[in-house]
Amino acid sequence: MASVTGLVELHGGRFLMGSQDPDAHPADGEGPVREVAVAPFRIAALAVTVEQFAAFAGATGHLTEAERLGWSFVFAGLLPDDFPPTRANATAPWWRQVPGASWRAPAGSGSAAQADHPVVHVSWHDAQAYCAWAGGRLPSEREWEFAARGGLEQARFPWGDELTPGGEHRCNVWQGDFPAHNTLEDGYYGTAPADAFPPNGFGLHNTSGNVWEWCAGAFLQPDLRAMRGGSHLCHASYCNRYRVSARTGATPDSSSGNTGFRLVADAHR
Repeated sequence: MASVTGLVELHGGRFLMGSQDPDAHPADGEGPVREVAVAPFRIAALAVTVEQFAAFAGATGHLTEAERLGWSFVFAGLLPDDFPPTRANATAPWWRQVPGASWRAPAGSGSAAQADHPVVHVSWHDAQAYCAWAGGRLPSEREWEFAARGGLEQARFPWGDELTPGGEHRCNVWQGDFPAHNTLEDGYYGTAPADAFPPNGFGLHNTSGNVWEWCAGAFLQPDLRAMRGGSHLCHASYCNRYRVSARTGATPDSSSGNTGFRLVADAHR
């Protein structure tokens, strides 16, 4: 087992969790706003990177669920124009079932993961296995949201209420017409490095956009696990869930090219 290092110490406390913002999704259980308490804990400034996950896989021989299954979901726009036809998701046809897609090859066989980007194509089970090896765990949703807010109370984003204050992009989300055209105004198509964009008030990077982050608990029903933060595919017209209060979920064996995770650990005693 690896030892946990480089985590940000947070003292915890009470904060207002959730949102009743006009853009909130009541059906997701995003509200109501309620005061909750968080005990002291430690959290990684970055989502787990490809380089970190590679160290885990090398040390343990762990095969992700995508590797064992032989495929994972890839956003169609990241595939070459001449990519062979593959099965699309019925409700979200921009997702394609791509043979060979995994954390090592995020767009399928022949593609290569970038070491400093967040690891993707990892299921909740894979994330749990990494956390156990690293001497930590996945965050609860209240820990995740407390940390993501960076000390700001009820702000929509980790830096405030405006998505692009003064015209400056602070996160990696979709700009343009989803899913046909991304104007790349934030500089990225697909994932960005895990330390891209300035950190929030607690020193955490990319708690909005880039990749969804698995959390420990359930989402609405016991067979789904919660995810927070939104991803590079979120857009106001389709998935306005890059606000710090927003949430979604998936089955714990699911994987895709926009889902990763962040490590937490209990506070030092």
